[in-house]
Amino acid sequence: MMITLRTPLPLLLAGLVLAAGGFTGDAPARPGMSPSPAPDETSADCLPGTPMPLPMGRQTLAYAPVPVPAKMAAPAMREDARIVAPPSLPFAGSPPVDTSRYRHRDANPVHLAADEPVSTFGLDVDTGSYTNVRHMLQAGRLPPADAVRSEEFINYFDYGYTPPSDRSRPFSVTTELAPSPWNRDRQLLLVGIQGYTLPAKDMPAANLVFLVDVSGSMNEPDKLPLLKASLRQVVPKLRAQDRVSLVTYAGSTCVALHSTPGDRHAAILAAIDALGAGGSTNGAAGIDLAYAQAAKGFIKGGVNRVILATDGDFNVGTVGVEALKDRIADKRRSGIALTTLGFGEGNYNDDMAVTLADAGNGSHHYIDSLEEGRRVLVDEMSATLTTIAKDVKIQVEFNPGTVAEYRLIGYEKRLLAREDFNNDAVDAGEIGAGANVTALYEITLKGAKAGRIDPLRYGSPSAVPDKSGELALLRLRYKSPDGGASRLIEQPLSATPEAAPSDRLRFAAAVAAFADNLRGGKYSEGFGYGKVAELARGAVGSDPGGYRGQMARLAEMAGGMQTAEPGRR
Repeated sequence: MMITLRTPLPLLLAGLVLAAGGFTGDAPARPGMSPSPAPDETSADCLPGTPMPLPMGRQTLAYAPVPVPAKMAAPAMREDARIVAPPSLPFAGSPPVDTSRYRHRDANPVHLAADEPVSTFGLDVDTGSYTNVRHMLQAGRLPPADAVRSEEFINYFDYGYTPPSDRSRPFSVTTELAPSPWNRDRQLLLVGIQGYTLPAKDMPAANLVFLVDVSGSMNEPDKLPLLKASLRQVVPKLRAQDRVSLVTYAGSTCVALHSTPGDRHAAILAAIDALGAGGSTNGAAGIDLAYAQAAKGFIKGGVNRVILATDGDFNVGTVGVEALKDRIADKRRSGIALTTLGFGEGNYNDDMAVTLADAGNGSHHYIDSLEEGRRVLVDEMSATLTTIAKDVKIQVEFNPGTVAEYRLIGYEKRLLAREDFNNDAVDAGEIGAGANVTALYEITLKGAKAGRIDPLRYGSPSAVPDKSGELALLRLRYKSPDGGASRLIEQPLSATPEAAPSDRLRFAAAVAAFADNLRGGKYSEGFGYGKVAELARGAVGSDPGGYRGQMARLAEMAGGMQTAEPGRR
């Protein structure tokens, strides 16, 4: 029996080196095939018809039982290398080490409206956190708390907002106030934004550069093979006016497909089919080459976008998140956006993928199935690719005469200083055609019993304007896709709650509580997975694709896996 190890074993490697005549970390060239280029060849073309770089992954190496000298120094080994060992050797059955990376962010705290009446953040349309967690739950395990971002759970779903009546304003605004399902003495404020829809025939010409990670770590069924299958679904939708390039990176980078008219489907499919995985991961060099290709095929007035598909395991060249973020932020000024697609597990770098998408004026998605690949790249192509509003910021000024406390649910990675709202130099989120974005606030009205913060013994209430009928003033700023000065929208919000919450608010509340439970249940007040599933099932409504019903089932599955009550883990 052959057992695959995911961790470096220096003694085992030394024996393999003696048996196989040395191992450098790259697969030997096959007869009739050219070897992979040296790592410094960062802009070579891939050889026609040749997978680039050569497949390695879980390749079986020849070995013989050779004694290992006690003092023999083992050669250095890349962290993504995979070695196959006989079961008799020590540690052969060691479990794989999960090196996935998530950034920790504390959940937004409760604020006193009298002290801090203004809440400011940038919109976010990412959905990768939800699908990544869905992947973990379906595999039978609870996610790490840092993998859960509430706004990405909420924004995965369509809430059926009415689109704008015309394109003079790129999006409509819907608000609703109703009692919270986990505490009737509090209210939930929903703010929903719906971008105008764009029929496929009206979608502008697209200049797309698919930047594909073909390093050894991508040689897993849920990584490169799933990516290739997802890309194949895009090809039939490409048109003659579109341009497509394919850039690959591992230890070196290459252009697998130069800018090609979108209707040359056979050539594009052949380039996709030729992709193979092997080598280390010089993602920074790949990013540079992809942007260079995008610049060559730039379409004025069209969609110009690099789509990075990776497990995020950069280990060669520039590997720091902040350094790569700065590089991407500089490149976005050229009018070329960046979208990231995450794949796989075990070494998934969520922090890298999310940060680069935010810096590149794009969105981040995690592809856990072929169905999700089609949803992101085909069904929601206009929302994924076509920006209709840039640097969208929300600011809510709560009326201290009406509101005692408030808490923004999620958006921790998009929080802005109050003065940033009017500063057009500060980057914020983008909205794609047909996209909808939802934000939830949990609010305690003055006089309600549910306050979380005790009043000050020696404090005196500050004078507030007589606006007793208003809950808050909602402000939004956005720029047109071509840039220029931002535009302002202002809308006062009524302090009168709805008699009965809509299905959209009830379902959004269920999703928010689901995310909070997965993070430990600090704010859901005992509203556990069973109650989440019940609330979600009662608010499913119209459910094309069955995604809402699936969320309810995921909550039930999570409840069956928990070992302690949320909030006590």
